[in-house]
Amino acid sequence: MGTSAVEAQPEGRIAIIGGQGRLPMILARALQDAGEAPLLAEMQGFPIEGAEEAEITRFRVERLALFLDHLHEAGVRRVVFAGAMRRPRLEPELFDPRSAQLVPQLVAAMQGGDDALLRAVVALFQEDGFAVVGADQVAPALLPAPGVLGAVAPGPEDERDTERAAEVVAALGAVDVGQGAVVAQGLCLAVEALPGTDHMLDVVAQLPRGDGPRGGVFYKAPKPGQERRIDLPALGPGTVERAARAGLSGVAFEAGGVLLIDRDEMIAAADAAGLFLWSRAP
Repeated sequence: MGTSAVEAQPEGRIAIIGGQGRLPMILARALQDAGEAPLLAEMQGFPIEGAEEAEITRFRVERLALFLDHLHEAGVRRVVFAGAMRRPRLEPELFDPRSAQLVPQLVAAMQGGDDALLRAVVALFQEDGFAVVGADQVAPALLPAPGVLGAVAPGPEDERDTERAAEVVAALGAVDVGQGAVVAQGLCLAVEALPGTDHMLDVVAQLPRGDGPRGGVFYKAPKPGQERRIDLPALGPGTVERAARAGLSGVAFEAGGVLLIDRDEMIAAADAAGLFLWSRAP
């Protein structure tokens, strides 16, 4: 699996608030390997991948106060958020009185964009007495050190495209839009927005480039000043496969700011496709 968990800590049980994707179960196994017994929690409508036989606590935003009570009763003192989530559709008739009091705080944050909402969620859990920790604290080996990870290295033009893509991502992040961009020969082909990384790369794959720029780089990084404990970006083998189908030369990401899921498989896929995989120092 390629992860190494933090040593078991005395601060109380930890809950994994899981979203979609493999990250929640990777963190669960890392914690179990470290001697902890994490509580797996799943928001209604966002199933945790690979958790079919695991014991799951399910909750709804409309019953959030009751869910927080349950975490306290289960001995939880720390929470880690992992996996992709979208904003749920709320059903007003399902709110209990205490949870309804939390709605104005969350709705106001929604008007400020994704990062504002994430900060509000962190604040809500902290105000209820929980320590919020990042996925990188649970499994620090998911964050690779700076350097080229596979057999293929970026060339000078790739490095220039990556530099340009990093500038684009920083500009996007400043207005809380996205965490990724594709640049080829200095031209921005696509930027990541609400549909996400996979959609963006699929769009690039369908572009009729003709005599236009060839190759290109997909670059991913956290937004400037974003709340990293709850929304650290992640890449996996599927990212490499989509980058290859899009005709790109490689995938680059901010070292220390992006989680790699199944790193060995990613490197093997990049090598097989002739793509570089670059953990770029910020």
